[in-house]
Amino acid sequence: MSMDDLRAALPAYAKDLSLNLSSLAAETLLNDQQKWGTFVASAHAVGQPVVIRTLEAAARAGGLSEEALTAAKAAAAIMGMNNVYYRALHLIANAEYQTLPAKLRMNILANPGVEKVDFELWSTAVSAINGCGMCLDSHEAELRKHNVPNTHIQAALRIGAVVNAVSRVLAGEAAAAA
Repeated sequence: MSMDDLRAALPAYAKDLSLNLSSLAAETLLNDQQKWGTFVASAHAVGQPVVIRTLEAAARAGGLSEEALTAAKAAAAIMGMNNVYYRALHLIANAEYQTLPAKLRMNILANPGVEKVDFELWSTAVSAINGCGMCLDSHEAELRKHNVPNTHIQAALRIGAVVNAVSRVLAGEAAAAA
């Protein structure tokens, strides 16, 4: 399925999502690796198979290397764990949990296989999808240390939001048709 096919698969009530998907695919604030990696990481965070396959194919066609594709998937994987853990720490009233070591392996954060800024952008989008405020604050602060403009961070957040919505609409439509 191509991006155009994916957009055409959206029902009429989701026309705004289709338009946003098109404009974000043409986004120029982020470089191609940042943009397509954000699409891939976001798709893997939501887990809708058609969206994953379509966006991986679009990312490859857009020049995303296999190494960057793997790193984007790794961002979704590690954030899938971290976002649940750190969101729970934030939500639990007992502050003692925040003083305990996590004792979770997170080696990919130190050596993601791509530029640190790119991995942080992908992690930011996935953290937004997964709703972890602590992780969003942490990744946004790291991006600011690298002088990444707010507009670039916002672009990654917009991609994550649209990929999430497109995935959920398609999953909902498939469930309604079953």
